[in-house]
Amino acid sequence: MTNAISLRAGLVGFALSLGAAQALAAAADYEFQPLKVNVKNGPGSELAVRLVHKPSGKPVTGAVLFRTRLDMAPDNMADMTAKHEATPSSEPGVYRFKADLTMAGGWAFRMMAKVPGEKDTVEGVVVFQAKD
Repeated sequence: MTNAISLRAGLVGFALSLGAAQALAAAADYEFQPLKVNVKNGPGSELAVRLVHKPSGKPVTGAVLFRTRLDMAPDNMADMTAKHEATPSSEPGVYRFKADLTMAGGWAFRMMAKVPGEKDTVEGVVVFQAKD
């Protein structure tokens, strides 16, 4: 009888460890990609990112993006930030923003997203190049 209990306990522990490994890997299954890397420098610049489920290659719709930040960290000026706001998009899995870029150069767009059906938060950084 004790062997049966030990076996059950071992199987439960194994199943829990598999579930934990899958939970940790879930956020890594997603990636933000720029639609265009080169964008216009100045007010009203259009930024667009696509959220993709890497194993299937399919765009992810219905995600909620939050804690977005746009800064010049790629050019070693992380303290220089730019105002930005979400705008509507009609393309599946594409999330659009208008930004007031204040100088040409590299801009890192950092974001977090809640993806439907995933309990982990997806985080990503996309680098845009603002050109005059």
